[in-house]
Amino acid sequence: MSANISYLESAKKQFLYYKMLGEKAIAQLEPEQLFIAVNEDTNSIATIIKHISGNMLSRWTDFLTSDGEKEWRNRDSEFENDLTSKEEVLQLWNKGWNCLENALENLKPEQLSEIIYIRNEGHTVIEAINRQLAHYPYHIGQIVFYAKQLKNSEWNSLSIPKNKSGNYNAEKFAKEKEIKNFTDDELKRFK
Repeated sequence: MSANISYLESAKKQFLYYKMLGEKAIAQLEPEQLFIAVNEDTNSIATIIKHISGNMLSRWTDFLTSDGEKEWRNRDSEFENDLTSKEEVLQLWNKGWNCLENALENLKPEQLSEIIYIRNEGHTVIEAINRQLAHYPYHIGQIVFYAKQLKNSEWNSLSIPKNKSGNYNAEKFAKEKEIKNFTDDELKRFK
């Protein structure tokens, strides 16, 4: 498998993994908890999702042919806490992720070295993907952290549970060495 094909497959799996982490965190909350902001300088989970979706729609629409910061994007409005239902939040979440997934599915390995622009700054396609692979997990980490704080009952761990590292490592090291993406087992575990 060529390095470019391997890179694209890895990137797709990592985006899917972080999408799943966000969804598993959101699923543990009551709908009204999505809209809680502890003060004026923090964002609710719904607002974080609104921002992620706005970013995804801007970055991944016409990914190879237009600037990633679209003229129609109103980034400041993404931080207005005006969503009112869990359904609205999840609709925005899915709209953004669908846009990203469609763009990645249409990418060809030979396009990874092409130049695209975000705010008139040139990036190779690989650099642009890496930029978003840093940005979205940053915000999904915020969602998970905040969801754990808001949860009124026991939290279902989304990674290695507290005080279970020894068991997790023993299970991993009991298997033969193999080459695969770290997300393969994690995505199966959460289906």
